[in-house]
Formats: sequence, structure tokens, C-alpha cells
Amino acid sequence: MIGDELRAHTDERRATEVAVAVHAFNRMLELGRPSYVRVA
Repeated sequence: MIGDELRAHTDERRATEVAVAVHAFNRMLELGRPSYVRVA
């Protein structure tokens, strides 16, 4: 999914590629994090 290298050739497209990868990675971390519910 997210590889070790950037595929884009221009700086603008590289920035977009990095932004998309960071968003996807943060979303995966968010989905894997447990949600806590206070009881009492």
C-alpha cells in the first residue's frame, strides 16, 4: 500500500502523495486504537 519510495516526479505531486499516505496511515492507526467507555 504505502511503499518506501515516492512515485511522483514533481515536488507538488510528491507533496500530495505524502499527504495521502499520511492520511491513510493515521486512519489505520485510528481504526486500530481501542475506544474507552467509562463505566460507573
